[in-house]
Amino acid sequence: MATSPSAYFPHLILPKGQQIKDGLYCILRDAILEGRLSAGTKLPSSRALAEMMSISRNSVLAALERLLDEGYLVTKPSSGTYVADIIPDQLIQIQNDRQQAVYQSTQTLNINPHIANLLPHWHKQSFSNQEKKMFHIGVGCMDLFPHQLWGKLLGRAWRQSYYQLGQFHDPRGYLPLRQAICQYVQSTRGLNCNEEQILIVNGTQQAIHLAAYALLQPHDQVCLDEPGYDSALHIFRSFGVTVQPIESDNEGMKVPEIIQHHAASKLVYTAPSHQFPLGGTLSLARRFALLDWAAQQQKWIFEDDYNSEFRYGTHPIQALQGLDQQQRVIYAGTFSKMMFPEFRLGFMVVPEALIDTFSLAKYYTDTRSSYLEQVALTEFIKDGHYARHVRKIRKACYERQQTLIAAIQHHLSDVLDVQSTDSGIHLVCWLKANWTEQDFIAQCIQVGLSVQPLSRYCQTSSQKAAVLFGYAAHTPDEIKEHIEKLARQVQKEKI
Repeated sequence: MATSPSAYFPHLILPKGQQIKDGLYCILRDAILEGRLSAGTKLPSSRALAEMMSISRNSVLAALERLLDEGYLVTKPSSGTYVADIIPDQLIQIQNDRQQAVYQSTQTLNINPHIANLLPHWHKQSFSNQEKKMFHIGVGCMDLFPHQLWGKLLGRAWRQSYYQLGQFHDPRGYLPLRQAICQYVQSTRGLNCNEEQILIVNGTQQAIHLAAYALLQPHDQVCLDEPGYDSALHIFRSFGVTVQPIESDNEGMKVPEIIQHHAASKLVYTAPSHQFPLGGTLSLARRFALLDWAAQQQKWIFEDDYNSEFRYGTHPIQALQGLDQQQRVIYAGTFSKMMFPEFRLGFMVVPEALIDTFSLAKYYTDTRSSYLEQVALTEFIKDGHYARHVRKIRKACYERQQTLIAAIQHHLSDVLDVQSTDSGIHLVCWLKANWTEQDFIAQCIQVGLSVQPLSRYCQTSSQKAAVLFGYAAHTPDEIKEHIEKLARQVQKEKI
């Protein structure tokens, strides 16, 4: 026998400011949650409820349907509508209790051993602080990016392309963008390629991951700069690859050491135009030696050209890929340094023989990159905005670099020896006297600076103590202010 609703809601007053169907939904749901409508209680028919509350039957049906969908009510054929035995809120609590019991028990996770070794260091990193980090490396001139123009281009991309959303797109990326990038890198970096070889990726890290996924197997050997890019090191290691550290001298990466002692290596990762983090340039003789060895021994070269556009005294150096006549070079470029860190679009240029291989790897990694941003970036490049932005950024970065050098030499010359360079967006500073990286970083933390130790990027401990200052994201006044603040802190520590 159905229970009269007046027994549970004596006033039957619907909340104000809501549609009738929503108000009835809230009344019935609250009655169930508060126990006034207990489990198994049969509700009156929709017609009877409508008459009792003097509302339309359609409003009653809409409220009941929502409660049915959310699991508060159930229907029984040829019988009627009833309050569910276990309502959603109780089910959630049961699941939470079960999860808590599982987490409290001992578990064997069986995760990738390399990832497990990194977890303790990962927990030390904080991503919750949204404040501007002074001297953090890898960040470009965000304050000079044309945000309003970019917003207009995104809006235009949406208006012109919304009907294409949901359609299947080439995993290599938006063809007009690949064509625009192809023309740009041919003219500015001397690359030898066509748009079919261009692959749009979500930054350099994904490019490295795709190369490892497509080309390497566990126990393969890879050569990497020492010190070198830590993300590349850990991506390779996560695939079970053995990484051989290769030091640099005044001609860049020691290619003869690779040829003589690491001939078994299947791939060489290098940043020939601006070695990370020390900033050296691979000499022309070593470039040709590396290319000849790769061609003869059927090896692969991964060229990370992350910083090529940040050159101040000379024009960008021709990419290694442009010198490659045997198509053994996989080239990776990024836009995030020139634009902003959250802009996760980059590109690869792969040998023609590897187009299908990398397309398949990209498809099974994340299918495709953000469509709207690809469309907007296409217009940004084709309309000349990107080239103008690059020229503007080069001028500003050079000024900021010189400001940082002068400030360190004036205020911290007894602590730091600046390694000057005509490219890049960070400076390497070698520590003097009895300063250790740990002690100096501790002083930087005291004044809120995000300076990085060189040892973070080393596989071995043979390097001298040094720290890295990123400067591109800060105005000259900010740079002066914070170097002076650091100098006062250092003086205080000496006393």
